[in-house]
Amino acid sequence: MASYNKVIMIGNLTRDPELRALPTGTPVVEFGLASTRRYNTQNSGQKEQTCFIDVRFYGRLAEILNTYMKKGRPILVEGRLEYASWTSQDGSKRSKHRIIGESFQFLGGRQDDRNHSQGGRPRQEYSAPQAPPATAGESYSPPPPPPEEPGTEYFAEGNGDDSIPF
Repeated sequence: MASYNKVIMIGNLTRDPELRALPTGTPVVEFGLASTRRYNTQNSGQKEQTCFIDVRFYGRLAEILNTYMKKGRPILVEGRLEYASWTSQDGSKRSKHRIIGESFQFLGGRQDDRNHSQGGRPRQEYSAPQAPPATAGESYSPPPPPPEEPGTEYFAEGNGDDSIPF
């Protein structure tokens, strides 16, 4: 039977990212994400329902998130669900779902850094590198590097002023 495990969630960080390292040295970041659903009911008017979930990223993406994100900032996270269960110190069994992140987009604009406004457009998208094929017979070629930024001569006529025609 086929299966598919994909989650896309937009929300705000409920706490600052916490960066750790695995014994292998791989960086790991964890943070909480909250997403609120607003809806109307016939009896009592508008209600809110908030979903809280933990998110975990590995590698370079973990380092980027730790550098640029903090509590309250909006983000779009894409990944897969993972179920974790454990026994607490008092002997009770505990469990939770978490998102194992594969890519994300910062939301909000530069104004979000200054006055915490929630409007704006996505700034940048980050994705985990693709793994090589599982079978030994297939060849793997890494994705091409991102295009380089054009030089200043592309934008200006040599006087340093922007001359973008819009």
